[in-house]
Amino acid sequence: MSHFVRQSPVKTKFATSFISRTRRFVREGLKDTDYDDDGLETFKRYKPRSLDELASRTKFSKKEIQLIYQGFKQECPSGIVNEDTFKHIYGQFFPFGDTSSYARLVFATFDLRSSGCVTFEDFLICLSTLCRGTIEDRLRWIFTLYDTRKSGKITRDDFHVIVCAVYSLLGNVSNPCCDLETIREHTATVFQRFDKLHHGYITMEDFMSFCLNEPTIIQSIDALRTMV
Repeated sequence: MSHFVRQSPVKTKFATSFISRTRRFVREGLKDTDYDDDGLETFKRYKPRSLDELASRTKFSKKEIQLIYQGFKQECPSGIVNEDTFKHIYGQFFPFGDTSSYARLVFATFDLRSSGCVTFEDFLICLSTLCRGTIEDRLRWIFTLYDTRKSGKITRDDFHVIVCAVYSLLGNVSNPCCDLETIREHTATVFQRFDKLHHGYITMEDFMSFCLNEPTIIQSIDALRTMV
């Protein structure tokens, strides 16, 4: 995802970081947890939709959904994740930087109803998009991530928010070091690559067209397609 806002050896690694961290979150949640065939039926405080319906709405099998659920409820026993909890979980995987800004942006894409919380169903649908969706599906998700004001367009200010969040996330791993001038220059450079007609904003169509014609971007995004 940060392929668009970083131009360093870190970019390829970071492009797949969200998926790899999510896989780690799910797998670590499975440690020391007994497999529960009826897990989806025993959620006391929040009851997910039926297993059949979850399978029909995602690209996961019923077995995979049950396994993912085990990891989810290990970290979120109430079945609902608020933004603070999401930031805490996310921060565990990036100990050298400040994850709060980036985690907030990612959380907003998982909060499908803009309710301030993410349910297991929300989590599963987004995870399905990122792990099993088409290139177009994942690009649409990234566009939503970058559209920080949810206006349907990405502005230079939106890009600036993303660039700042990525540099903060990387912390002292970032090279060059984060400073305001570097961030401003990088924002301008990347935005100009997308806004070829100088509209001052990027539409979904512009974003998709640019990305689909950039082999390096396609390779980076395709790396997100993985098994849970």
